[in-house]
This record gives sequence, C-alpha cells and structure tokens, in this order.
Amino acid sequence: MTYQADTITMQVIRYAMEQIADEMGYTLVRTARSTIIKEIKDISCAVFDRHGSTVAQAHHAPMLLTGFELGMRALRRRYRDDELDDGDVIVFNDPYAGGQHVMDLVTFAPVIYEGQLVGFVGSIAHHSDMGGAAPGGTAGGLTEIYLEGLRLPFVKLYKRGQEDAELFGILANNIRVPDKTLGDIRAQASADFVGARRVKEVYARYGPDLVQACLDRLLDYSEARIRAALAAIPDGTYTGVDMVDDDGVSSDPIRLQVNIHKQGEEVVVDFEGTARQVRGNINCPLATVHAAVYYALIAVLDPHVPPNSGCYRPFTVQAEEGLIVNPRLPAAVGARTNTTQKITEAMLLALSQVVPDRVMAGSHGQITNCGFSGYHPVTGKRFVYIDIQGGGAGARPTKDGRDGQDSHLARFKNTPIEAVELEYPVRIERYELIPDSGGPGKFRGALAQRRDIRMLVDGVSFARYGDRQRFGPWGLFGGREGAKGRFVLNPDTPDERPLKSKGLDTLQAGDVVSLRLPGAGGYGDPFERAPDLVARDVRDGKVSLASARDDYGVVLDPETFTVDADRTAERRGHYQQPALSAAKGIRGTD
Repeated sequence: MTYQADTITMQVIRYAMEQIADEMGYTLVRTARSTIIKEIKDISCAVFDRHGSTVAQAHHAPMLLTGFELGMRALRRRYRDDELDDGDVIVFNDPYAGGQHVMDLVTFAPVIYEGQLVGFVGSIAHHSDMGGAAPGGTAGGLTEIYLEGLRLPFVKLYKRGQEDAELFGILANNIRVPDKTLGDIRAQASADFVGARRVKEVYARYGPDLVQACLDRLLDYSEARIRAALAAIPDGTYTGVDMVDDDGVSSDPIRLQVNIHKQGEEVVVDFEGTARQVRGNINCPLATVHAAVYYALIAVLDPHVPPNSGCYRPFTVQAEEGLIVNPRLPAAVGARTNTTQKITEAMLLALSQVVPDRVMAGSHGQITNCGFSGYHPVTGKRFVYIDIQGGGAGARPTKDGRDGQDSHLARFKNTPIEAVELEYPVRIERYELIPDSGGPGKFRGALAQRRDIRMLVDGVSFARYGDRQRFGPWGLFGGREGAKGRFVLNPDTPDERPLKSKGLDTLQAGDVVSLRLPGAGGYGDPFERAPDLVARDVRDGKVSLASARDDYGVVLDPETFTVDADRTAERRGHYQQPALSAAKGIRGTD
C-alpha cells in the first residue's frame, strides 16, 4: 500500500508517536524503584524528529515538557550525527544547560534507522537523591547549586546498549541510596530503549521520508491552531503579579511579574518588574520558565492542540539574566517550583483581563516537597523518603475547584499511605481535606489538604520547601482568597511549634510533622452561589455553618442543614456587596 503525507496519515503517525511516548512512561513507572516515580509519577517522556523538534509528549507532568525542548537544542549543538550510535543513552541534569534542577535527570537516545539518524526519544524523572547537602535535595535555603547535588553535563550513560561502568561508579559514590537511584536511572534507559524500538517500527512501516513529511505537517498544524487562537484575542499588554513568600534565607517577599504583549498572531512574554536573583534556591532556570509560560498560554488559547514544538513558534520569552527567572551561576535553583507556579498564576491573572471565561482563580500556587532521611530500623540501610504535596485547585468560571487534585504544572499523584508505610519507618496519622480552606465565591475554590506524618525512628532529617504561607491564593471577580498553608511540628501537644516553609531540621521518634497545604481562590461573588450548593458543602463537611452564614449569606438549620430561605434572602439583601470589578479582582495590575 502506498501512503501519502496527507492529513489522515499525519494524524495516524501523530497518535502513533503519542502512544510511544505514553508507553515509555508506563515502562519507566513500572520498572522504577522510588515512590516519587512509581507512585507520584514525577516523570515525562517525549519523541523528537531528526532536527530535535518535539513531536509527541506523554500525558504526564506538563512542567517537564520544555525540560526536553531546551535540553534537546543544547544536545543538538553538543553532538554531531556521526557521534551518535544505536543504543546510546545520553544523560544530563544541568539547570544551566537546559535542565530544570539536579534531581531531574534527563536522558536522550538517538533513533538510528538503516544507518541514518531519524529522531530521538527522551525521558525525564525526579530522583530520590543526587547527593548534595540535604538528602533528596529538597531543603529550602541552600545558597549555591554546588550544595544541591551532582550536576552532570551531557555524557553518554550507555554506549551502544552497554552501561558505562565508570559513570555508574561515579553516580554510586555520590548518592545516599544508590540501589534506588541507579535502579531508577536504569528504568529511564529501559524506557528510552522501548521508545527507540517503537519509533523504528513506525519508520519501517511508512518510510523515513513520509514520516518526516508528516511530522513537519504536524508541527505546522499545531502552529496554525495557536496562531488562529491568538488572532481572536484583542491586541494589548496584560500584566499579572504574584509573590513568593521568601527564599528560605531571608524573610523578604519576592515579586514575580509577567507582562504579556500580544500583537496579531504573536506573543512576547517578559519579566520586567520581577525581583533579581536571590541567595536561596527559589531561583528558576529558563527551561522551567518556558514550561510555565507555554503551559499557561496553551491552556488558555487551545488546550486540545497537539502539544509539540510547533505550538511554541508564536511565543517569545524574554528574561533578563540575573532575575530570579534567569539566574547566573552559581545560584541555587532546587526549589524553583515555588517560583514556576507563581509564573503560571501570574500568567492566568494577566489573561483574566482579556479572556475571563477561560481562566481559573488562584490555585495553591506552590509545591511542597519534603525529604525525610534516616536509617531503617530493620535493614539498617539509609532511606530517603520524598513526598510531594500540592493543594487546592482554583474555582472555574462555571464550576468549583477540584478538591483533592493537583493543578497546573505538576499534576502529580499522591503517594498512597500503604505505599509509604510499607517502605519507610513512618506512619501517616491524618490525611484529609481542611474545611473552610477553599475561597468563597459563586464557585468555590478547592479545599486544601492536611497530611500528618509520625516518625518511628530517631535522627530523621526533614528537608523541605513550600510556599503560599504568607500570600493566599487569589480570588477572581469577587471571589475571595483561599486559605494559606502552614507546617506544624507536634500539633495539639505542649511541644507544638510552627516550622518554616523552607528549611532543614532533625526529627526524633514520635515527632509528628503536620503539612497543611494552601487552598484555592473562589470565582465570582459568593452571595451569588446557589444556597443548595452551600448547604451541600456544609453537609459534606467542606464549609462550616459560620462560613455559610458570614461568607455566603446562607442561613441553615443547624440540625437538618436545610436552607432558611427567608433569613437567607434577608441576610443577602442586607449584606449584599457589589461584585468586584475585573480590575479590582486582579492583584498586581494597578
């Protein structure tokens, strides 16, 4: 049968490549050893054409997508085609060479078909430990990238299908849990081998010229869709501002400002007004900045477009060197996610001025990353338990926020209690939603989560970084802020004390760490929320009677939780507040 590079064949090859990326992800998750990969799924995989353009991405963490994009550009500059062999796997994690942070190892494998380089596949995964000053690399307040762990340039991890024993030896000597981390690295390589084999099958069926022609057409198709969506939006400059609580070293808040300049079918995003780089490790490398900008634009413009390098062609990101969004060496970047999330939040805040029906209110806007490390009482071996928590998702123009789901860039899954307690000497004593933590609105922000973790052994290091503990998730168009987060040591005991959102402490057996994540903002005037929805939230324990009365103007019978229609009408009429204008509902645009 003779195939043509038409629309139908293009879509067939598109979905074949997307399926390959997803199969790579499944391979990585199923063969990994650490809970951060096999449970949380802090990974992504992708397929590239021979030029290094991304043509398909797995349906995993959006934040990791341009970790491939900029890294692949750097790889194409580093290696000539004749320096790449079938079975090679190249690894790097340098945030100053297109990577994200040292815990995220990126691997690429060339796809050689009939002696010619026809493409690449790649995987990226967050590892349990890469050495450095703190187990798991998660401690807030580290001041140089050299403290964060082993930083790798582009280097061949596998050569023609064989492990480089010397490189694996270097890795093993610098990692606290080499059996876990090396197992996870081998899982990444296995995913790449699977991907390369599957891509060759596609080339064998359709031929190199037809496949590349269809991939070129696919990239142009995605570009055209994004340009069409841009053309439908008024030209102008739209600004949004959000704040990072602190950098883990000083207590000063840190300003993050995005300026979206839309003209015709092009967008330029700059960061004029953003703070200079700081001593702590909330600085954000360019790969993650691009991911946040691209994510927000695509989500608003055309969330169903095939995500590939074609989508990015109409976008230009400008970040002056020396800002927190483009730091200079040796700035630390390990906690960059708490800045990245603010980029996305500020982008949505800015876009709410022009497309209010396509954005959501402020979400938790941070990632709480915790690393617990000590020695297992049974095996005597070192353990590093990494756990990542999200928070509430912002209310939407027609729906409440999604309780118990992560939002935006990470989209991580939770680590099941059983999986944690099976592997590590800790006990999860509480895991629940926090009442009244969702911002009131016509549509309510999602509730925050609480997770209490008890240590069962002495001498456990507790490294962490989180945020949104000073500046709450913003509401839109009359919607109110969601609850702020906080970390508490030994809650409800005489030894209770708050913990800094970013830091490193040592815990003893019996200590309990209570992680209380931020909620999310509401959308629209809460006095416009349907009373029966308020009553349902009260019955479900999500909203208190007091909040129903004071925030929503809904009076309920305290026994039956039924709505007192007369008193509700009276209260809403008496206390009715005019809905905030769009401008007043947006922080940081004055």
